[in-house]
Order: sequence, then C-alpha cells, then structure tokens
Amino acid sequence: MTDTPQELAAALLDAARKAGADAADALAVGATAQSIDVRGGTLEQAERSESRDLGLRVFLGQRSASISGSDVRPEAMAEMATRAVAMAREAPEDPYVGLADADQLATDRDAARLDLFDATDEPAPAELEEDARRAEAAALAQDGITRIDSAAAQYSSQRIALAATNGFAGSYARTSRSLFCVAIAGEGLGMERDYDGDSRVYQSELRSAEDIGETAAARALERLNPRKPKTGAYPVLFDERISSSLIGHLVAATNGAQVARGQSWLRDALGAQVLPEGLSLIEDPHRPRVSGSRLFDAEGLPTTRRAMIDNGVLTGWTLDLANARKLGMQSTANAARGMASVSPSAWNLALTQGDQSREDLMRQMGTGLLVTSMIGATINPNTGDYSRGAAGFWIENGEAVYPVSGVTIAGNLRQMLRSLIPANDARPWLSRVVPSLLVEGLTLAGE
Repeated sequence: MTDTPQELAAALLDAARKAGADAADALAVGATAQSIDVRGGTLEQAERSESRDLGLRVFLGQRSASISGSDVRPEAMAEMATRAVAMAREAPEDPYVGLADADQLATDRDAARLDLFDATDEPAPAELEEDARRAEAAALAQDGITRIDSAAAQYSSQRIALAATNGFAGSYARTSRSLFCVAIAGEGLGMERDYDGDSRVYQSELRSAEDIGETAAARALERLNPRKPKTGAYPVLFDERISSSLIGHLVAATNGAQVARGQSWLRDALGAQVLPEGLSLIEDPHRPRVSGSRLFDAEGLPTTRRAMIDNGVLTGWTLDLANARKLGMQSTANAARGMASVSPSAWNLALTQGDQSREDLMRQMGTGLLVTSMIGATINPNTGDYSRGAAGFWIENGEAVYPVSGVTIAGNLRQMLRSLIPANDARPWLSRVVPSLLVEGLTLAGE
C-alpha cells in the first residue's frame, strides 16, 4: 500500500470538486486481516487480506448521492467522482442533507490518547494457528466433549481517514485480536454446543487459549440432556453474555433514523421513565482501548460523553446531522459511516450495575429461567412486542436444577425494561458494559 488513507481521501475529495460537486466528503480505509481456523488438530482454513476501500458522498444543492469503490488509481477515482455527481443530479431534493458547518467540527483529532492501536508486530500465521490449536486441545481434554465445531484466531488492523470540503480532515487506526472456540458435547440427537471467546485491542490482554477452550467445553457439557419447563409466566434472568441484546433493543428504539420515520416504540417517550429509577445508560466514546471509541464521528463532529438515559429517564435520541435536522434537534455526533451511507449509531455504552451477584439474583427469583443463549428474534418496532427462542437453566429455590432448550420467551419491551434488576458482573473492557439482568413476569412457552 503506497498511498495512505489520508492521501486517498484527499485525492478523492479533489476529484469530486473537479467533477462539479458543490460539496463532498470522502472516506478511505486501509485494512489488513488474518483468520485461522483449526479443526481436529489440523489447519482447516487460513485467510489473509489487504484491502483499500473508498467511499464518496457528493452534494449538488440539496441533492446528494453516495458511491463506493476499491480502485485507487487516479483515473478510477475521477470516474467514481463523475458517476457520483451524475447520480446526484438525478436524485430528489432533500432539505435535510448537507455537511456540518465549519464551527461545528471537532478540533481534537489526535486519537493517540484513546490507545486503539497495538503497535506490536502483526502475529504470524503460525502464532494464530497455535492459539487456535491450544484452545481446541483444552476443550477436547474435558471428558464428554466429542468434537470441536470451530477454533479460530483472528487479527485485524485498520487505518481510517475522513476528509470533507468544509475543511475537516481526521484519521485514526485500530487493531483487534480475537480467539474463539465452539465445543460440542454428546452424540447424535443429544448433541449440545456452546462457545467462549475474547476480543481485545491489545494482543497482550487477550485471555489465554486454555481458559477459552476449557470454558467453552464446560458450557457445552452443562447443556446436555435439556428439558422444557411448563408454559407459564416466570421471572427471567438474562445472563451477562446475552443481556446486552436486551439493552440493544432499547438503543435501537432511540435511534434517530427510526424515530424520524415514526418506526420506534419509544417515539413518544422522550423525557419519560423507560428504566427503573437509579439506572442510567451512559455513552462514553472516549474510553481507552475500547473498540467503539472515537474523538469525532463520521461527519467530523466532536463526540462527547452523554447520558442517553438518566436515572431511568430517556433524555434524547441518537442523531446524525440529517436526522437531527428532520427532528428539529442538534446532532449528538453519532454519525456512523459505511462506504456508501451515513446513519446514526451509538458508541460505547454502560448500564448502571447493581450491588448483587448473578447468584444473588437467582436466589431472589426463586423459580424461573436463567437464559444463557438466544436464537431468532421477533421484535415489533412500533409496539415493542418481544419474542425470542432461548436456552439456559431452570432455577428452583434459587439453584439451577436442569438445562433448558427450545423455549420461547415473550413480553413487551416497555414493561420488561421498567422492571430490570441489574447484577454486578459486567465485563468492563467491552464496548457495551451490561450486567446480568433480571426481568419479572415474562411468558415462557415450554411444555
């Protein structure tokens, strides 16, 4: 790669000006990725890629168009800009599109303090393969594990640059190192599987392969011989591994694009109580060594820490510029960008933790379901009606008595979220720091 992402973004922006765009912004990403899969002690698959991708958004008055590509030759970028301008001429006018004003732009653009890039050498393929082998071997060493569905080690490095005709230019780099293992216990129709994994910005912080393999095996073995509980209404405890999905439904309903379209079950809830008193949902895009961190969003606005939900009360929507203008509000600097589109997205989130352990909440619930995995989802975006397949453990007298599989849990997100009781077991290094969550009175469809 001879041209840096900063140089490519600037060149693409220059091509847009020459093609006749009134305004434009450009994104350039240079990426390296490796993935190694091991099965049965032998190498199953090895992939390595190097890529450069470009995204361009052009404006002609109140008309706009976006285009993406990967050909970085000057003549190819000129053709890309010409096509984007031609597309914009045919687009309908939109009173809400446009770049940020110069005085809105982030001035702090040095991402070094976020510590998102591990400068140690890229791991050799043999190193990744060895990690995957060790995880697989650790899982297979546990009595009752019959095979490993997958053991995979991955590495990625990205350099990202954004430039716009309003004067913004910013860039940053990210790395990621991951290791996962999926173990299978039992035979035939009695097989059960479960997984464990870890992903970090810094390779040195990744959990050991042995820990990941052993944990995946233990989880699979616990799921053998599942049963179904009786259909009825019970409390449900969402394990920390999957509890962020529940908060994810809340976050989706506060997305400004959904609200502007009138397709959110929270569209009338601004300033209303949506979580129990004492619980807040904090967005902090400036956490070091966390994958969701950034100093500026995809439109060049400065990101800030904010309480999306403060003491249970919904304080605002997650907004980019266009959706903020539609709603008569200010952007919350949450514009996220793919190569050909810009839309609002929440960054790092943390829910207030409780003062009880998961085991304490199990004792509090008495009889009910501890959910450790989920499949499928039927969520009505307008009403918040919720239905998902689930597996986990049946709890009686505060103790797990047998594994559960093939049940459906249902409720309404408005009521569910108002009854949350959080544990204290969230993992602080994740982008979404959410503990186990106890919800009262959900409907279980079992036997």
